[in-house]
Amino acid sequence: MDFLQLADKSILIFGVANRKSVAWHIAKVLADAGARCVYVVRDEEVKQSTAKLFAGADVYTCDVEKEDEIARLHDDLAARSEKFHGLVHSIAFADYSDGMRPFHETPKKAFLQAVDISCFSLVTVCNALKDLLDPDASVVTISISTTRMASENYGYMAPIKAALDSSLVFLAKSFSQFSRVRFNAVAPGLLKTSASAGIPGYVDSYLFAEQVIPRKKGVQTDEAANVAAFLLSPRSSAINAQRIVVDAGMSINYFDRDIVNRAVRE
Repeated sequence: MDFLQLADKSILIFGVANRKSVAWHIAKVLADAGARCVYVVRDEEVKQSTAKLFAGADVYTCDVEKEDEIARLHDDLAARSEKFHGLVHSIAFADYSDGMRPFHETPKKAFLQAVDISCFSLVTVCNALKDLLDPDASVVTISISTTRMASENYGYMAPIKAALDSSLVFLAKSFSQFSRVRFNAVAPGLLKTSASAGIPGYVDSYLFAEQVIPRKKGVQTDEAANVAAFLLSPRSSAINAQRIVVDAGMSINYFDRDIVNRAVRE
């Protein structure tokens, strides 16, 4: 039974970098549901390094910081003469090459670049490709479970994800003037990805999350991918301008008795 009703639907996926990428896990779920996945990666180097993942699927390149490349991507995709029923935006970048700093010392250049790549790219890509989206298409971006927790080892990305959450609301409203395209976000708790592995202190935070989560097991990337697939499907047709938190209940359990006892005894 095709419960998700994704068979033969065309889905455009931005952001696959390797097998641990959230975008890659989403693609696997979509492919298992019978969808046709078309991929967009940052550049030729990424395209070559990930070639084995795509098994003959169509892969395009686009650096979302460059308007001319977004325009070229539009023309390349338009040549396919097809409409896309879904778009996955799984793109994020922050330059921590100078190490983590207190938030008030955030470099302006690094912050604005992160906003451009991680947030504004959703706006500019959707605007550029709007004529290639099916009138009932679903756009899904990847956020985080909370932007209200000032975690030092997440640097300045939480405010940028907050801007992303707000942007999808405004996109949903503005697109409603000419289409029924929906915009939603999957907001997972801490995940084991290649990107997260490079964040100082992230592993310790992940291990702590496993203690806080009621089931004592961290969120798995395929669990977030399953929610994304649902949001991309016609089954979620009444969900628009929302962020779906996927944290396995972590947010309800910070004052777990055992955790509190261990903390105060130390």
